[in-house]
Amino acid sequence: MRDRYATLRHLQTLDPKADHERIHRISSDREFPWDYGRGLEVAIWRTCCVPSISEVLDGSGEFALHAQKRYDDTRILLGEMVRGGYDSERGRQALRQINQAHRRFTIANEDMLYVLSTFIYEPIRWIDRWAWRKTSETERLAAFFFYVEVGRRMNIRDLPTDYAVFERFNRDYERARFRQVPSNHRVGTQIMQLYSSWYPRPVSALVGATLPCRLDGEARYALGMAGPPRWARALNVLGLRGHARAERIAPALMARLMTRPTARTYPGYPHGYRISDIGPRDVTRPATGTPAPTAESLRD
Repeated sequence: MRDRYATLRHLQTLDPKADHERIHRISSDREFPWDYGRGLEVAIWRTCCVPSISEVLDGSGEFALHAQKRYDDTRILLGEMVRGGYDSERGRQALRQINQAHRRFTIANEDMLYVLSTFIYEPIRWIDRWAWRKTSETERLAAFFFYVEVGRRMNIRDLPTDYAVFERFNRDYERARFRQVPSNHRVGTQIMQLYSSWYPRPVSALVGATLPCRLDGEARYALGMAGPPRWARALNVLGLRGHARAERIAPALMARLMTRPTARTYPGYPHGYRISDIGPRDVTRPATGTPAPTAESLRD
């Protein structure tokens, strides 16, 4: 049987700062491909608990009209930077697409810092709770150094230089900014519907019932979401612990069974597409009737 800890031992011989791109690529793509994806999904969902962020997403109409594309764009652009490196030709192209999308709005620097922090800490928290093994300090630090460098290339200011300091910012920001407003609920519900839509009926109904278990009580309250029933919580624990055991014993089989399409809205991906095509399209207003946001209306 394959030595499941051989890769971990290799990663621990590397320098988490100097080798952070290599470590993060191996950790996210080889060690925890399924769990890392679920952690990123929680990260996207939690950002909708912040009114200043959910209002931008709600006003753009992207999740109302193009939820799958919005999700695909995020996964593809992050994936390009992880696989090739943020300073590779394709990594730089991906960063340009991300920066171009953000230039459409005036977004507070603290909000940008928070979103960046979720991409570090939510996958780590998910993996440490639900995956076949916990992350190592080497992997945690590598993720931190990777995304801080990405943030620097996105011109995000006041980037922390310490893992614990950034995590404390993440927690403090959530305590101060999570609150319940209609835009949170609208976008949060659209995301839950998207995540459920990946499964055929009746499985999608069971998945939809367990999805709120992936959020803590503070996030569910901010999204205006009811707590899951006891049977859904039990099913969630049973399914995720069973997945972890299967991953530990038969990783190759689980990779074949659990791999999902990276991009449903880009036929033929990962071949035959241009990075310049990845990103938000011009959208019309969703049916809420709210006027499109202007730079002035989005300023603090």
